Amino acid sequence: MIKKYIKASALALIFSAATISFAQEKTVPVFENGEAQKVEGFSNYKDYIRHDLWVETTFNTDGDDTLDRVHVSVTRPKQTDTEGLKLPIVYVTSPYFAGVAPDVPGIMWDVEHELGEPAKTERVHPEVTRLGERPIISNSHIASWVPRGYIVVHSSSPGTGLSQGSPTVGGPNEALAPKAVIDWLNGRAKGYTTPDGDEEVEAFWSTGKVGMTGTSYNGTLPLAAATTGVDGLEAIIPIAPNTSSYHYYRSNGLVRSPGGYLGEDIDVLYDFIHSGDESKRPYNNKTVRDTEMANGMDRETGDLNDFWNDRDYLNQMDGMKAALLMSHGFNDWNVMPEHSNRIYQKAKAMGLPTQLYYHQNGHGGPPPMTMMNRWFTHYLHGIDNGVENDPQVKIVRENDKPNNPTSYTAYPNPEAENVTLYLNKGGNEVGPLTTLRSKKQKTETLEDDFNISGKQHAQAEKSKHRLLYATKTLKQDVHISGESTITISLSSSKAAANLSVMLVSLPYTDDPEVITDNIITRGWADPQNYKSLTESEPLEKGTFYDMTFNLQPDDQIIKAGQQIGLIIFSSDKEFTIHPKPGTKLKVDLDKTSITLPVVGGLDVLKKALE
Repeated sequence: MIKKYIKASALALIFSAATISFAQEKTVPVFENGEAQKVEGFSNYKDYIRHDLWVETTFNTDGDDTLDRVHVSVTRPKQTDTEGLKLPIVYVTSPYFAGVAPDVPGIMWDVEHELGEPAKTERVHPEVTRLGERPIISNSHIASWVPRGYIVVHSSSPGTGLSQGSPTVGGPNEALAPKAVIDWLNGRAKGYTTPDGDEEVEAFWSTGKVGMTGTSYNGTLPLAAATTGVDGLEAIIPIAPNTSSYHYYRSNGLVRSPGGYLGEDIDVLYDFIHSGDESKRPYNNKTVRDTEMANGMDRETGDLNDFWNDRDYLNQMDGMKAALLMSHGFNDWNVMPEHSNRIYQKAKAMGLPTQLYYHQNGHGGPPPMTMMNRWFTHYLHGIDNGVENDPQVKIVRENDKPNNPTSYTAYPNPEAENVTLYLNKGGNEVGPLTTLRSKKQKTETLEDDFNISGKQHAQAEKSKHRLLYATKTLKQDVHISGESTITISLSSSKAAANLSVMLVSLPYTDDPEVITDNIITRGWADPQNYKSLTESEPLEKGTFYDMTFNLQPDDQIIKAGQQIGLIIFSSDKEFTIHPKPGTKLKVDLDKTSITLPVVGGLDVLKKALE
């Protein structure tokens, strides 16, 4: 029988009928079907208590002689004052709350230059005009969670808004700042009424149980906080998080922009969010942007180094304890789906409570409210709703609604098996892509031209600027789940070259009646890094180099009537540096293949191709 009202734990001490009658008049969280319900007594936003404060951190990153304090705002039901009610916290932190830099010409890096050479023009550094007034940092998430019996807390990241310090875009202070706030919510750190005063503020209304969520950068920071292992952070829901600055701005040794932001790099993002104290900006710029970032980011080679490793949360997860529910889109070409998959895989291997929600759209997209509600209800309110036994993975199938995902036991689909496809000559038109290796296919050549988009490459019947190989038309649906892997052997006419790969459904058309999704997955790599991501070397003309790398993870059903196509080209108009057209890449077909994770394996694919 469903319990419509579950009282706070203090009610267990009620013994007399008169006391019970009095207690029932109090406003307390209500749960049905394992989810926190909206309660009328928590739903009048005019009654909410809103105030701000500054929490003292353990670091100093803006050049003065005091520890940085971060600006925090609190929104809580009045009953936390009038009835002594203590509640758990949904916490959101962000570098964006106080505004961002204008998108002026020149803020991005110039990409019109040869590989390995510096940009022809310097970037401009627009200043951020700070927005917002205290005590309200943000109104996000309040309408969703306060009526359900939570307190919502916001904070501005270091060096943004009214928070002290400097932005570092993945540096230690961006993890330690939310840790300090969680410590304050648990009575272990100090909060003050002003950024430089000594009048303290206590979180007397907090149970100490904290859950974090957010999207994109705001989804990165919950993971950052969780890697500190801070006590009290019970659960996080990162949505499309950037889990590695290297994976965001580089790809297998290649300088590669996030989709939609050609020329962006880590220092661009620093400028974009630097909305903190104007008097501290010169020191921050010199120390972080113009020294640490300038010396570490390396746009010439794109190699992996200590600067990038220090900004990869996968390397920092060993102390993580928080229950993890992640959400991502398979067609997110900004923060690509690998960012969540790599964290999910390690969290699962660590034995952490883990769930994953994937959809077929682009950047952003939270899990259904019922998933998030059950997650926070269990881990923050302590309600035994069995969420830990829910299906570990939910994926929105093609054309389904976001709130109607299909359940799976894991990702990739446990029934997926690697199937290798081989290239056959004819790629300047459309060469066959087959399950059997043919002998003596020799080499085929493409000529780089960044002016041609990936879509144009896919739609061209014939082109010297790409190689295209396709299966026969599918007679049955084929389900791909996981990471595809390409092994390629190539030579270059120049010492450096871009390498771009797309796996597509053909015919490539925008007609949804014909095809559900043109792009299955894609990837990029620097042939100079054929030995290692940490070491690149110039390519010798006429010498073939072998490399293997993964494409972005995907879970897609390719419908009968379509073909699976592999496109190999050089510069990607939307993502890579644009060297002068003309570089020739020669591909050895006999040593090149693509491996697909097919649900049901080779037998299923063969039947679909018969």
